[in-house]
Amino acid sequence: MGWLLRIKLNSIHAKLLATYLLLTTLGTTLMAGYILWSFHAYFMRTRLADLENWTTALSESAADALEANNLERVKVLVQRYGAPQTVTLRIFNQKGFLLATSDPQRDTQVTNWYEVSGMWEALQNRPAQGVAKGVLSTQDRLYIARPIWRNGQLLGVLRMSMTLDQLQRQFARVIWSVLGTLALTILVCALISTRLARSLSKPIETMRNFAIRLGSGHFGDKLVIRENNELDQLAAELNRMSERLASLDQERRAFLANVSHELRTPISNVQVTVDALKSGAYEEPQLRDRFFQTIENEIKRLSRLIHDLLDLGRLEAGVTQLEQQIFSLQGLINRAVSAMEPRMQAIGVSVRVNVADLKLQGDPERLLQAVLNVLDNAIKHSIPDSQVFISGFTEGKQAVIKIQDQGKGISESDLPRIFEQFYTTDPSRKGTSNGLGLAIAKRIVEAHHGSITASSATSQGATFTICLPLKARTDIKSNVSLNKEDTQVELD
Repeated sequence: MGWLLRIKLNSIHAKLLATYLLLTTLGTTLMAGYILWSFHAYFMRTRLADLENWTTALSESAADALEANNLERVKVLVQRYGAPQTVTLRIFNQKGFLLATSDPQRDTQVTNWYEVSGMWEALQNRPAQGVAKGVLSTQDRLYIARPIWRNGQLLGVLRMSMTLDQLQRQFARVIWSVLGTLALTILVCALISTRLARSLSKPIETMRNFAIRLGSGHFGDKLVIRENNELDQLAAELNRMSERLASLDQERRAFLANVSHELRTPISNVQVTVDALKSGAYEEPQLRDRFFQTIENEIKRLSRLIHDLLDLGRLEAGVTQLEQQIFSLQGLINRAVSAMEPRMQAIGVSVRVNVADLKLQGDPERLLQAVLNVLDNAIKHSIPDSQVFISGFTEGKQAVIKIQDQGKGISESDLPRIFEQFYTTDPSRKGTSNGLGLAIAKRIVEAHHGSITASSATSQGATFTICLPLKARTDIKSNVSLNKEDTQVELD
């Protein structure tokens, strides 16, 4: 798995680098191409403009000489402005016969001037210009063939051409300069792209290693990414996930330890009692009955513990379907008091109820279980001849249920943890309580989108406050059905 992740990581780095280089190369190449094309077009326009200016001026002089039928003057004009190596100037009569040329050695070999570029158009009174191969040569030359007119009469044709060697040499220097700049730009961009790609892939590699450690069970590690972007936010989320996993792992370990302890105690008691019966206690009726009662009590305790664990597991997993019924809060509290009345009478605790007639929506049996668990806790911690006060009223959009006892209260150190699984404030009560009642009550209330809190003052008892929404809710957490007979309350 780590090898595959490393391949993917390297692929990310390679893809980022390749993308940056491709974009850089494409952009700089397009820009260089546009610059070269612009330079070439500029040079050609400049040379063509020079040719046009020269041929315009020379055609006027040639027209004067041809009109006067002065061929010597025409030859002098050609020799003066023509250069054998760079500029070739030719003047023809109206029939295409060569009158004068600045390159006589080459031109004497031409038999048909109509095949020379631009000549046919010029003799048809149409100026022509462009790039073509030189006469009897393979070099590219820029030419203009212009008809010579005077007083509406075609006197001849002036054809002027210039070599592009100098232009091509200049353009070649420009090309090499641009290509050198292009190569240097790509090299610099490659170095920058490598650093940028690594700066993006390095945090991903760190996160990958961090995720591998989380997958290996190393919870609580801290991931530090200083990017000031989305990667930094992702690192913060991974840190929160790590902290949450560490907390869940700690809770799981504590839960397993508590379950082991709670199961070991009654099983050990049953085992000791059975061993005692095997050793001869069975023959004494009075001792035998007491041992059987002990076994029965411990089995009931195990049954309640297992049921509460299953119940708590279903509530935490959200797989308990809560029925939606409209019920009376007053009727719910009266049912809870009636169920607890024999126990309260046995220990000399009375109850005072002041509950408004409110209508709630939810699962009345589950809420009854939550109220019974809280009321059971109040009774267990009440002193003889004391009272438990139960009140119910509205506060905003919530129904508030308060259950207050007159016991010794809850210390400040215990108060934040009383809703934890297996937590008890009195170690001496470990034999009669498994510490799941308040945890189950909390899960039930929260499943109804409510809340439960506890407050206490030293030697003045504890007050538990349950808040439930008055407005009908249709999105109560539910997934699977639960039979009514599954509802059981811890009444130790």
